[in-house]
Amino acid sequence: MNVIGTATDSRDVIQPARHARISELTGGIPLVALPALVAIVRSMLAAWQFMWALSIAIFFGCKWETWVAARSAGVRPSAARSLGYLLLWPGMDARGFLSANKQSAGPSAKNWATASLKTLSGCCLLWLAAQRAAHGNGSLAVGWIGMIGLILTLHFGAFDLMALVWQAVGVAAEPIMRSPMLSTSLSEFWGKRWNLGFRQLTHGLVFQPARKRFGTSAATLLAFLASGLIHDLVISFPAGGGYGLPTAYFFLQGVGALAQRSRLAARLGIGTAFRGWLFTLAFTAGPVFWLFHPRFVRVVMLPFFAWIGSI
Repeated sequence: MNVIGTATDSRDVIQPARHARISELTGGIPLVALPALVAIVRSMLAAWQFMWALSIAIFFGCKWETWVAARSAGVRPSAARSLGYLLLWPGMDARGFLSANKQSAGPSAKNWATASLKTLSGCCLLWLAAQRAAHGNGSLAVGWIGMIGLILTLHFGAFDLMALVWQAVGVAAEPIMRSPMLSTSLSEFWGKRWNLGFRQLTHGLVFQPARKRFGTSAATLLAFLASGLIHDLVISFPAGGGYGLPTAYFFLQGVGALAQRSRLAARLGIGTAFRGWLFTLAFTAGPVFWLFHPRFVRVVMLPFFAWIGSI
């Protein structure tokens, strides 16, 4: 009886572990397969088309992986909530979004007005750059105006409006941009305020596993390094040049984040308040030309803006 009982108990332990491994495999397949399919047809696409196709492929691969992980953790969303998460929400906090018991208070009129204003402002800058590019002005300045407009339109504007729509129906969907210019440290900027959808992804897939094995400092650098490699893939690869610059940019952010936590930083007062804000601004904005390097602007973004302007 003891032998039979032990065998049964072992099977009870092995089955969930086996299901978890199967879920990990099925969750990761689209993340590899979708970008690979896009890479196969690269020669048929313009550089900007390839960039968007690759970005979308990686995005939906990540969405699927986080959805499968949430399901494996016991979250059981409705079909409508799952489709909403996969297709109509840019965030990567699958458990928070999919949990039916996590409700949100409705947004205020101020929230709607602010998000709408940011969307409109971004569209104006995007339209200005598109018109200039379509009429032969292919300067880097025009490219940067367009990129700022695009970020305002999508990340600060349209994605904010999507969050408000979900909040209005009771879903806990927090905006992925949370006033990043108020950050007084790099850890606050990248961890709590800038593009939290991407942060949630790297935190869960890279930082947490690495911290258990290598400690917080190494995990921080590895998470930033992974971010850099992904950005190199969707920025430098379509541009056909500038390889390593986005990775160097994000690795520098990791070094700066660790430096800002040091005893020397505490003595210099660059970890909080105004000095911390200046330090954060210098580290994020100063080397931003490594991230969106000139070849990317000229080869990918300016032709994209010119296409918009020709529509």
